[in-house]
Amino acid sequence: MAYPKTRLRRLRKTENLRRLIKETHLSADQLVMPYFVSEITRGKEPISSMPGQFRFSVTALLSELESLSRAGIRNIILFGIPKKKDEKATGAYSSKGIIQQAIRQIKKHFPGLTIISDVCLCEYMRHGHCGIVKNKNIQNDASLKLLVKTALSHAEAGADIVAPSDMMDGRVSAIRRNLDRSGFEELPIMSYAAKFASAYYGPFREAAHSAPSFGDRRSYQMNPANRREALREVESDIAEGADIVMIKPALPYLDVIRDARAAFQIPLAAYQVSGEYSMIKAGAQAGFLDERQLVLETLLSIKRAGAGIILTYFAKDAAKWLK
Repeated sequence: MAYPKTRLRRLRKTENLRRLIKETHLSADQLVMPYFVSEITRGKEPISSMPGQFRFSVTALLSELESLSRAGIRNIILFGIPKKKDEKATGAYSSKGIIQQAIRQIKKHFPGLTIISDVCLCEYMRHGHCGIVKNKNIQNDASLKLLVKTALSHAEAGADIVAPSDMMDGRVSAIRRNLDRSGFEELPIMSYAAKFASAYYGPFREAAHSAPSFGDRRSYQMNPANRREALREVESDIAEGADIVMIKPALPYLDVIRDARAAFQIPLAAYQVSGEYSMIKAGAQAGFLDERQLVLETLLSIKRAGAGIILTYFAKDAAKWLK
């Protein structure tokens, strides 16, 4: 019915009315805080490209997690930075690797915390790519064997969810089969199902010392132009046994998040990546933007698009603001 009988502003008049008809809700329960844990760092080391974020030693991370728990965040994802790198990513699947050490210590001191472990090889490879390299080509099937070993080592250390992020074809089914054979049939897999080859990853690569030493990752990460192909990737990972699927980055790919939510009934995650974080921080530090308002608005947009789980470096701050 047309104006003046229909006045949509009637329900915007007061805060209580706005809350009453609010369609999308943010909750700290569905936020995941990423952390970089390093064999090299003593204490915590600031990340220059990500103001307010740090590389942590295992001991320093335990202190940080006390603060995180008080903020109300119950979920984290871990990225490892090893002391040594080689051509076979040995540190990725060593029982004494930095991630494996961190998982065991966190489970000992924070048993109620959900630990998601990033399963990838780039931080552990001397060349910085996400798989075995031969003649400067990334070898898909040879890389699967190492990814399978890495996921199993994380499971054995006590991870609650393993999250393959490499974008090799078939890695979800290979990891699922090996976990099931090894007695971890109840351990969920969160796949980076549609991970785009994005310029938004720059600060992460500086933080994790994982920039490729030659070429780029466009031969295995997705073309940003391909929306329909993203749904094929998601569908494939679901068929292979993924329990949760992720779209990454988040804000530039809200259309893909929306499409995936409409097409599939599986839990859907989105990663607000390092570049998204750093842009907001830079704008806020320059005085151009209100950080709190912008963070909550962007998180709301990601949730509104259809993501039930949001990985964000703002998780700790957002949890405090949401209170």
